Amino acid sequence: MKYVPAVLLCLLPLFAHALERGDPIAPWTLSDQHDQAYTLGNDTRILLVARDMDGAKLVKAALIDQPKGYLEARDGVFVADIQRMPAIISKLFAVPAMRDYPYRVMLDRDGQIASRYPAGEGQVLWLQLDQGHVQEQHSFSDAATLKRALDKAPAR
Repeated sequence: MKYVPAVLLCLLPLFAHALERGDPIAPWTLSDQHDQAYTLGNDTRILLVARDMDGAKLVKAALIDQPKGYLEARDGVFVADIQRMPAIISKLFAVPAMRDYPYRVMLDRDGQIASRYPAGEGQVLWLQLDQGHVQEQHSFSDAATLKRALDKAPAR
């Protein structure tokens, strides 16, 4: 019985990132694969978050055949957590390859931003936002389903 408080304290981080409808999303700034800064603002309606390479591959598969500006036209932003990637691989291979993508990838090099969001391993978290507040959240583990959801999102 004396271990219950210790166990509960250990489990606390698992619940710390839960997002509820109406929760505000704190603004942040990250650089994309072209070293251009982007600051999350109230005009963003879709926030996609991948915490690992498998999740990022889902986004790539869903967007690679879309025209440049497709995600941005839906007021969408994609954040990729690349903190686990060795810096030399990131610098010499991964980021240069991303420069050919038809969409921007906000690179979370130290995991400080992506860790705020409850994206699962091998999944993409979709946060539907309105004026910087969470309206809905969905997880995708299939590129075709993610692509269909993006196709349904209204473009401006």
